[in-house]
Amino acid sequence: MPIDAAKALAADPRSGEIRWERRDVQLYHLGIGAGRPATDPDELRYTLESRLHVLPSFATVAGAGSPGVISGLSMPGVDVDLAKVLHGGQSLTLHRPIPVAGTATATGRIAAVYDKGKAAVLVMRTEVADADGPLWTNDAQIFVRGEGGWGGDRGPAGRLDPPTGEPDRTVERGIREDQALLYRLSGDYNPLHADPEFAKLAGFDRPILHGLCTYGITLKAVVDTLLGGDVSRVRSYGTRFAGVVYPGETLRIRMWHAPDSTRVAVSAVERDDAPVLADTIVEHS
Repeated sequence: MPIDAAKALAADPRSGEIRWERRDVQLYHLGIGAGRPATDPDELRYTLESRLHVLPSFATVAGAGSPGVISGLSMPGVDVDLAKVLHGGQSLTLHRPIPVAGTATATGRIAAVYDKGKAAVLVMRTEVADADGPLWTNDAQIFVRGEGGWGGDRGPAGRLDPPTGEPDRTVERGIREDQALLYRLSGDYNPLHADPEFAKLAGFDRPILHGLCTYGITLKAVVDTLLGGDVSRVRSYGTRFAGVVYPGETLRIRMWHAPDSTRVAVSAVERDDAPVLADTIVEHS
């Protein structure tokens, strides 16, 4: 069995130094669609160094590209075909606002391995702290097709009851044809998002957008629409990746707002509102 659950869970955590600069933050923001319109004062908070703040989802790429997925696949006890791997979900807890530049220590480990029958799910946890203390905790759920069935723990269901009533706000965000090519410059170079031949091997008609790009686009929409553009109000953010997005499509982002949290559902407009993100919650002040 390519995944040895006991070995993966028993492996020592891996720690390393990560660094990021203002340009990394700016590139990430451009990769999730910031800067349109380019001179909009609200967009300049994402693109202009003198006004720069950091969208919390930058934590998923800070210093190491896509640390949860890539690091998880290189842990002891894990030996799988990259073409069978999908990013199943992501959760992020912020301990304090992310500085626009910094040096920190990232410690990663496999926190759980679940047997879903026809697939395995790895939970890769990355905890990041700098000299002033904890910054954030990332959990990446890594879905590996064809690697389940050994009789292990199925894990939590993870499905939430759908939001009730009409959404408080609905916005649409267009995805550029080159969005995946731009986003991958933040470090996630999985060929699934750029190489048509690799995408076909993985079962897709053409390259798909990174799930974490959709994740960032969605959080930005919530912050800009409901939180007054104040990134420091975000406390945590979690989602399940329910479907793919193709570059060139349009995202429809529905939001159900409450004082301390916002439920979100994201779909692809051109494919009859096919679900893209589900079980999505932004907790905030």
